[in-house]
Amino acid sequence: MLNTLDSSQATAYPEIIQGGMGAGVSNWRLANAVARRGQLGVISGTALDTILIRRLQLGDPGGHMRRALEAFPYPEMVRTILDKWYIEGGKQADEAYKLKPMPTVDMLREDEELLIVANFVEVYLAKEGHSGMVGINLLEKIQLPTLPSLFGAMLADVDVVCMGGGIPLGIPGALDKMSQLQPVEMKLHVVTTDRSQEYTSSFHPGTHVSAVQKTLKRPLFFAVISSDVLAKTLMKKASGRVDGFVIEHHRAGGHNAPPRRGGEYTERDVCSIEKVAALGMPFWLAGGCSTPEALAAAKAAGACGVQVGTAFACSEESGITAKIKSEIIQKHRDGTLQVITDFKASPTGYPFKRVEVEANSTRDACRACDLGYLRHVYAKDDGTLGYRCPASPRKPFVNKGGTAEEAEGKQCLCNGLLATIGMGTVRRGTPVQPLVTWGEDMRFLDSILDANQSSYSANDVIDYILSPVVA
Repeated sequence: MLNTLDSSQATAYPEIIQGGMGAGVSNWRLANAVARRGQLGVISGTALDTILIRRLQLGDPGGHMRRALEAFPYPEMVRTILDKWYIEGGKQADEAYKLKPMPTVDMLREDEELLIVANFVEVYLAKEGHSGMVGINLLEKIQLPTLPSLFGAMLADVDVVCMGGGIPLGIPGALDKMSQLQPVEMKLHVVTTDRSQEYTSSFHPGTHVSAVQKTLKRPLFFAVISSDVLAKTLMKKASGRVDGFVIEHHRAGGHNAPPRRGGEYTERDVCSIEKVAALGMPFWLAGGCSTPEALAAAKAAGACGVQVGTAFACSEESGITAKIKSEIIQKHRDGTLQVITDFKASPTGYPFKRVEVEANSTRDACRACDLGYLRHVYAKDDGTLGYRCPASPRKPFVNKGGTAEEAEGKQCLCNGLLATIGMGTVRRGTPVQPLVTWGEDMRFLDSILDANQSSYSANDVIDYILSPVVA
């Protein structure tokens, strides 16, 4: 039986979903290359507002940002952004980037519009020049930018929304309402002692677009899960239609679901594929799935295919700097590449996969909070909301009610991940060091790269995964 996307589309489900790796690793170039091959190219929606304004401050090499900005349907938003952030010829290399305000529950209109435009730009460029499918990946843990980000992606006709890093019960319904330009609310995770109090963030598409715009395409929603219990919960309690699942094993890079019983991962932390398959929904397997054998095994288990991240992260089209990619490839060949499951580094509290590279081996990790995507929202004694990040300097974090234990071992993912794509800022004359997240399985590299090669393309990854299984 042919699996189809929905009743209005005759396109078959892709066998490969290219994972959404943030910030800026899964960029528009990578998603575009994958979508051209008939697979699902996915951009990361993390920190796209900051990425856009940093590209503009670098002078917009190639003019891609300005080309996409010209296609945005509401030019007045674009003029404001260009006037404020674009630097002809680019900033000086040793000059720090200018910063935008950090995300808050009650964002200013111009901050919402920057998110809308930035997400439109990335999706527009990813969809440019082909008829393939493009998705956007967001983390449920990063809540404050979510609604404007989704709306901007929908203005660019995004096909799929993928979301993990929590339980995104409210997102399917939000997509339904935004497609009708209706106001939406989303429940917020707020650290509070008053469990009876519920906090929400709200967004009204109609305040940003003209009345001429009547409806938008409602994208498909794929939830990234690590347990069959979560799949069942989403099926029963989500605010709208869930269209599929990505079942992620803890071998995958980036953030992983915490072990159920603390400590190390065990077989109890592996999702029952059979129970998810019994729900009758399309699903894909992720985490160590970048081989022809993994694709064949996934399809034999009833999956539509696989989601692949790390193999694409090291491809020529990904946002990671060429120097870091080259170093990781060489470390793998030397047998010295070590993927660390760090249970403390991420401010989210989730385990985080990372690798050490030369650029971060001699300096302490960044402890700053000037981007603020992973700040915790907390309720003050007077009922108002405040913001704190365990990766910020310890004293202000503790002064805001955090604990020294929460801050122990934390690293600034926001600044570190941007440095990994060559957009790290300069602080007190010193460039912020990169923080590189990675998956555990590197078997693909030995098959894709010959001994005399040092790089490969997204096409090479797809060709390899779709190649026949060798007996």
